[in-house]
Amino acid sequence: MTEVKPLIACPLCQSNKTKNFYKESTREYSLCLNCDFVFVPRIYHLSESEEKARYDTHNNDPEDVRYRQFLSQLLDPLLERISNNSSGLDFGSGPGPTLSLMLEECGHKVDLYDKFYARNDSVFEKKYDFITATEVLEHLSDPMLELNRLVGLLKNNAYLAVMTQLLTPQIDFSNWYYKNDPSHISFFSKKTFNYLANYFGIEVFYISERVVFFKK
Repeated sequence: MTEVKPLIACPLCQSNKTKNFYKESTREYSLCLNCDFVFVPRIYHLSESEEKARYDTHNNDPEDVRYRQFLSQLLDPLLERISNNSSGLDFGSGPGPTLSLMLEECGHKVDLYDKFYARNDSVFEKKYDFITATEVLEHLSDPMLELNRLVGLLKNNAYLAVMTQLLTPQIDFSNWYYKNDPSHISFFSKKTFNYLANYFGIEVFYISERVVFFKK
């Protein structure tokens, strides 16, 4: 008798309408038919110590011109949309916070939060003019929990600016470099972000295939 695997609920929308999407030697990927979210089932997730060990190898140097140029993909369009002297949160700031420094150089005040490097829970008691999350969403094991929390921290007309590589129909998933990082477990398409915008009752703007803004 063929073994029937139990349905895995989508960690984003909680729908049971999921199916196997792709399988490789080290892990599997599932697709939600309701919100188009592609995710790695929890059984394949790194432990927290393994995850942190991987992040410890990241060389996010604030003096690195190329890294600053990379972050400018999000920074420049954000600066066009926020007022002078705005207050923001850099969520998932990582081992070498750089975007926050770039924003501060432009006159804005930025708090930091990172579960490994800047665990400051007081940020969740504030409201912000903008929140940034660069190369963060793909690492989230419970993305709806975190996104719900972040949207709740936004003032009216505030922005949540995220950077993550969109999964588009043109991508050959089997050869997609972005899935090869073992800490990347959550993959979003435009359909997924449209679902989230509708769920939260906010606007979504596609700046590029890597940068997406939400406006409350």
